[in-house]
Amino acid sequence: MIYFFLSAWAMTTIYPLFWIVNNSFKVSRDVMNNSFGLALNPDLINYQNAFDRMNIGKSYINSLIMSGATVLLVLIFGGLAAYVLSRFSFSGKRIIFSILYATLLIPAFATVVPVYELLIKTSLVNTYWGLILPHTAGNLTFAILVMAGYMQTIPKELEEAAFMDGCNRLNMFSRIFVPISQPVFASASIFVFLWSYNDLFSALIFVNKENVRPIVALLNEISSQYGTDFGLMATAVSLTVIPVLIVYLFISKYIQKGLTEGAIKG
Repeated sequence: MIYFFLSAWAMTTIYPLFWIVNNSFKVSRDVMNNSFGLALNPDLINYQNAFDRMNIGKSYINSLIMSGATVLLVLIFGGLAAYVLSRFSFSGKRIIFSILYATLLIPAFATVVPVYELLIKTSLVNTYWGLILPHTAGNLTFAILVMAGYMQTIPKELEEAAFMDGCNRLNMFSRIFVPISQPVFASASIFVFLWSYNDLFSALIFVNKENVRPIVALLNEISSQYGTDFGLMATAVSLTVIPVLIVYLFISKYIQKGLTEGAIKG
């Protein structure tokens, strides 16, 4: 019974994705008349139109640059902050944790106006940094708390052994803590990438020009300009999902590892 219900639940996730990809190979008329039927004669015209008419390739590059840079910055600064908070004892540490937890209660919509004013004053609106920096700041709290909680579980014996071998703090972070913390780094990166990649609200406000428009903003434009072309809509959605699936496939093995697996085996 458990496997039956788990399989049924999995189908509720897998089938909609299959439905979208299947309809992307149909013209709009066939999608309307028989949206649940198989595409027996697949047609690539929708994919051709997606790249020719909508310049979806440029939006792909914009999304990957901004989301990839966000993930990189969050992992670097979040990892260093998590290392300090998890392995050092200093006055004000509890206050810092309290502030971090409190910031999770602040909705992102409440920060849009001040962030937008800062971007205008620094001339970063409609640039890559205009979305990278707000996304980095917005995801740092989550990443720091998750990674700090993991690093606190790393045995102190590893730290003491590294000190005996002449390892300084920076080398200890890069050679000891980063390799051991790969599962939590992978988990944080996939969540940060998804939040950055799918953030339509910020994209419409901070980077609304065509030259820096991410793919989620392009998808929103398609829904208004090509609302009756359901085949093209299905194609755009399919192309939007592809990078997320690729990223997950590459790091899924790290996400599935236990939090302390291999911690004292090195």
